[in-house]
Amino acid sequence: MAHKSLRKIKWLKMFKICRLFYTLIIFFLLYSTLLASQSSITESEGYACLSEDRTKRQTEEVGLADAKRKAIEQVSTYIQAETQIKDFEIQKDVINAYANAKVKIISSSGRWDSEPPKIGDCYRVKIKAEVIPDEKVLEKISKAGISDDPSIPLQVQLWTEKKQYRAGEKIKIFLKGNKPFYARVVYKQADGSLVQILPNPYRRDNYFQGGTIYEIPSGPDRFELEVTPPFGEESITVYASTSELGAVEVEPAGGVYLIKTKSEDIADKTRGVKITEKGKSKASEFYETKLTVETR
Repeated sequence: MAHKSLRKIKWLKMFKICRLFYTLIIFFLLYSTLLASQSSITESEGYACLSEDRTKRQTEEVGLADAKRKAIEQVSTYIQAETQIKDFEIQKDVINAYANAKVKIISSSGRWDSEPPKIGDCYRVKIKAEVIPDEKVLEKISKAGISDDPSIPLQVQLWTEKKQYRAGEKIKIFLKGNKPFYARVVYKQADGSLVQILPNPYRRDNYFQGGTIYEIPSGPDRFELEVTPPFGEESITVYASTSELGAVEVEPAGGVYLIKTKSEDIADKTRGVKITEKGKSKASEFYETKLTVETR
């Protein structure tokens, strides 16, 4: 039985064949209120030992700082190898932005031991970290008009037909990545309920090809996004990565999934991606984008 809070999701009795509106892409984008962030996720290990001028707490902080530094180094190496932008200045900006990035800890585990070097008790910490470049990089890529280029870090375009919808109208969502990616698409209704519309019980494959426009709902989807009360600001969030995404807790609700994970935990749990290794660098590109629409 469908959850009562999913008033805007209308289940379909049969599959629908949908057509992509290629010629209206620019028009759609003009109506989008969009927020986006780009990053890379990696795993690294830090190490530090006690000394006469360093307390146990300080040693742990030094070990964590070492792990963060290595996370930036790993991602910088990865980005440098993967990014082959023809515009040298933009390529240089992207690489520098990651070399001077901020680090957010997704998860960590540390332990004390007395393994060599035997300077004293030593602390070893392993982290999964999100390395976040300067947001100005996104602006430069956008202005350069190369957001479709697969040689740049992962970007996913998200748009709808318009920004405002009235009762009875149906919302169509479109997304397109510059390279292959995995994605989770979450719809937040005006009443605050969160619905995972992709993947869903009838469309579980969440892997998308780069350079292709995808329409939601379409194909095997068995729901429609029909505008009904309550009205107000609603949003669509896409979490995307070049590696498989971390899991969130869901339960079937007709043709979609109701998200049971706390809203403030969804982003972090999704960022628990499976790290892939290319050459000597272990990292996964990550992209989060959010679009708001108004229903009345």
